[in-house]
Amino acid sequence: MVKGRGVSNNVSRFTNKKIAWMGAAFCCLLWGSAYPAIKNGYEIFQIATDDLPGKIVFAGYRFVIAGLLLLAFAFLQGKPIARLSRQQYSQLAVLGVTQTAIQYIFFYIGLAYTTGVKGSIMNATGTFFSVLLAHFIYQNDKLSINKVVGCVLGFAGVMVVNFNSQLMDFSFSLMGDGFVVLAAFILSAASLYGKRISQTMDATIMTGWQLAIGGLVRTAGGYACGGTLAFHGWESVAILGYLALLSSVAFALWSLLLKHNRVGMIAPFNFLIPVSGAVLSAIFLQESILEWRYALALVLVCFGIWRVNVVKSRLN
Repeated sequence: MVKGRGVSNNVSRFTNKKIAWMGAAFCCLLWGSAYPAIKNGYEIFQIATDDLPGKIVFAGYRFVIAGLLLLAFAFLQGKPIARLSRQQYSQLAVLGVTQTAIQYIFFYIGLAYTTGVKGSIMNATGTFFSVLLAHFIYQNDKLSINKVVGCVLGFAGVMVVNFNSQLMDFSFSLMGDGFVVLAAFILSAASLYGKRISQTMDATIMTGWQLAIGGLVRTAGGYACGGTLAFHGWESVAILGYLALLSSVAFALWSLLLKHNRVGMIAPFNFLIPVSGAVLSAIFLQESILEWRYALALVLVCFGIWRVNVVKSRLN
């Protein structure tokens, strides 16, 4: 009888872990789809390449709408979206300003002073930061050989998918590469802070408020710097609606996954974002996807994720 119960519990844990893996992969697929959607959004809204304030306003609207969608969804479920303590509102404000506002500002400024290839690779360092910070914060999420090997393989996949002559440029720009790395670190630290907050409140409510607050800060900052956003027909509404919807779904699901799982198990899935983004960009921007680097990058990233999770499970 005891043996049967133990087998049942193991199967249940394995099934839950598989669901967590599929959820994390789905989040990264959604975030990857944002790459071509944002590029199309810049064209539809007629935002110039060097119009940084306009891009910040565009992103601000996206996250405000995403936050409101999540809060409306939680309200329809009968959840108390405003029944929070003063301390919880303060925590949400800190999370929104750091995770949704400040880190994106550093990221956009960094991209303006570096190449897209180097920016994508530097941004992938956030997974290393997440795994490393979790090692010092959580007793059950210590660094291991499997995690190091898995992260290195995933990072190699990101480099492969961005492989071109620009990778031969080993220069480092503080305003460019440095700001992108700083944005990745801020996002990792804020995500761990969000995991802590999610233990005291509903993950959907937490994500809704932090997206809305961070989006408002970004929108106000963009307008203050001279940015504008002009709608041009139904296509503008459609692309902004899609970006808001994917953000609300992906961020809410990711927060839920971090709440109930170890950071070291979920964070390596972030390496899927630039890979799926490159593949989806090639598809929707009518570029060739029959390239060896896409297949090799996907193999490296998936093997790295497997190394972090499955190998450790077998050892346990």
